[in-house]
Amino acid sequence: MIALLSGIIAHKSPEQIILDVNGVGYRVQIPFSTYYDLPDEGGRSTLQIHTYVKEDAIHLYGFRTVAEKSFFQLLISVSGVGPKLANGILSNSPVEELRRALMTGDLVRLAAVPGIGKKTAERLVLELREKALKLDPGGEPAGAGELPTALPGVTDDVASALVNLGYKEAVVKKALSELPTTPQDTVETLLKQVLKLLMK
Repeated sequence: MIALLSGIIAHKSPEQIILDVNGVGYRVQIPFSTYYDLPDEGGRSTLQIHTYVKEDAIHLYGFRTVAEKSFFQLLISVSGVGPKLANGILSNSPVEELRRALMTGDLVRLAAVPGIGKKTAERLVLELREKALKLDPGGEPAGAGELPTALPGVTDDVASALVNLGYKEAVVKKALSELPTTPQDTVETLLKQVLKLLMK
């Protein structure tokens, strides 16, 4: 089982990266929180890895901190929450915010994440409240990274990432149209702004 990967980022998008480890490219799915912290393509990075094995495939999920990985593993331990939804939850909620929502039973906050209804939010709180209390929400990143720079087609990348996360395309386009954008905007800054708007 792969638990940690360190290498060069050959490709980077909000949902996944290709990490070149000594000439072997690993496709690693990531939450937005990890994406924000990664260096540009060509930069070195180290990720905490959760290996998810299915009958027909092996998927790698990568995280910058041990805390993110721990919360991901907690989330997928809940019935009805698979890796894709767990990744979506972490993309919508920083670890400390997620921990607080679970501990206080904030069903409204949890149910605001696409793919989580009231029943799933209740199940998350019921099953994870005590476990979340024991987890350290902090944690050092798995490796240092540089701030990413602007990418072409920023708005399209942001829209694609949010639609893949489960938001309706029309809702995403409306939110993007309401935000003032500049040539200096990066995928990271725009994602953060749109998510804040969508979570209201």
